[in-house]
Amino acid sequence: MDDLTAFAHGIIESQPFSQLIGAELTNTGPGSAEISVPIVAELKQQHGFVHGGVISYLADNTITFAGGLGLGGNALTSEFKINYLRPAIGSHLVARAHAANIGKRQAVCQCEVYAVRDGEESLCAIAQGTVVPASD
Repeated sequence: MDDLTAFAHGIIESQPFSQLIGAELTNTGPGSAEISVPIVAELKQQHGFVHGGVISYLADNTITFAGGLGLGGNALTSEFKINYLRPAIGSHLVARAHAANIGKRQAVCQCEVYAVRDGEESLCAIAQGTVVPASD
C-alpha cells in the first residue's frame, strides 16, 4: 500500500459518520476511489429504499476521495450535484468515482452509485463534484 492509499484509509477510518454507517474504502487509484456501504434497516426510508441522504453522502465522499487522491492529499468538496435514477434496494451500495480533470487547484470528478442485489449491480444515482485541496 503506497503512502497516499494509506493516508486515504486513515481518513475514512477517522470519519465518525462513515464508521457509523459501515462505509469501507474498497479500492483506490490515481484519481479514483470506490466506497461501499452495507444496506441495513437503519439506512432506509419509509418505503424500504435506502435514504437519499445516505446515497448522497456516499457519492460526495467517494468524489472527495477520488479528487483528493488526484490532487495528492487532503481535500474538500467545493460543489456537488446528484441525480437519483432509481430506488436503492439490495445488500449493499457501491460508489465508484474518478477524476475527469485534475488541475493545479481543483479536480472535477464523476461518480456512479450502484445498489447490489443478488450479485447484480443496479445504477441508482450519478453525481459530479469539484474537489479542492483542504487548507490548514
